[in-house]
Amino acid sequence: MRRIMNWNPNMKTTVFFLSMLMTTLLSGVVSGQQKPATGYAPINGLKMYYEIHGNGEPVVLLHGAFMTIASNWTAPWGNGTTNWIAELSKTRKVIAVEMQGHGRTADIDRDISPENLADDVSALLDHLKIPSADIIGYSLGGGAAMQCAIRHPEKVRKVVIISFAFRSDGWVKEKNDAMPKITAEAFKGSPIETEYKKLSPTPDKFADFINHLKASAVKPYDFGADKFKATKAPMFFLFGDADGVRLEHMSEMFRLKGGDVSGDLGPRSESSLAILPGTTHVALIFRGQTIIPMINEFLDVKSSKQ
Repeated sequence: MRRIMNWNPNMKTTVFFLSMLMTTLLSGVVSGQQKPATGYAPINGLKMYYEIHGNGEPVVLLHGAFMTIASNWTAPWGNGTTNWIAELSKTRKVIAVEMQGHGRTADIDRDISPENLADDVSALLDHLKIPSADIIGYSLGGGAAMQCAIRHPEKVRKVVIISFAFRSDGWVKEKNDAMPKITAEAFKGSPIETEYKKLSPTPDKFADFINHLKASAVKPYDFGADKFKATKAPMFFLFGDADGVRLEHMSEMFRLKGGDVSGDLGPRSESSLAILPGTTHVALIFRGQTIIPMINEFLDVKSSKQ
């Protein structure tokens, strides 16, 4: 994302926290889960890695910055942490991807922007001959999911956005101020660096990858309130109450999608908003047991606009 992760001024501490997400992921799938179909889609100058799990209505999973399919979605840590793919694929065809520069998908000379990533998702659906799908995006992936709804409305049924702001000023000041301070050196020896070197087709270019993400992240952006309001796909906004997106901005996004009404006195929006208590940006992906049932309920309701 252009505001990539939950960065604090103490960069070493934050990198350590992020790295803990990946210390035990390496199997990718918990024991007993059926092996996915995998492939590389030649789209927009990329060879985009993807996995397909389960059967049913298609849903695309878009990970956060620095992350992979395994580190963001399968999470086989135990202690109550949920494997998102295992749960969602019980009733859906889950298409998990590794976006530009991440995991098994090599980087190219192009901004790692939500707009470009959304165009890749659209092209991937064409490649897989899937006319439309639900989209779930976390962090950077949330920005790409928003842009899918803006740029490729015909491909999108519903969108779940987990912690992203549609304008730069939607993030708290501390988070924006921290972006320019990101360095590859801060990840030295971390599981994030180790996983990159293990999976990437260009294992010696970790520093280049970090700098490329940083260059994209520090650019001011605005998706446009009018464009956002005009999107047809219902959206489910999910945030933590301490995840770095301003509370006023969360409300603004929901209002643009028809929120801020009394559903008992008239029709309510087909979009939804949830703010999880005591939850940071990074901690959101550990809250699958709470979040996934809400996502399933949201996706299962038939939209009157589609």
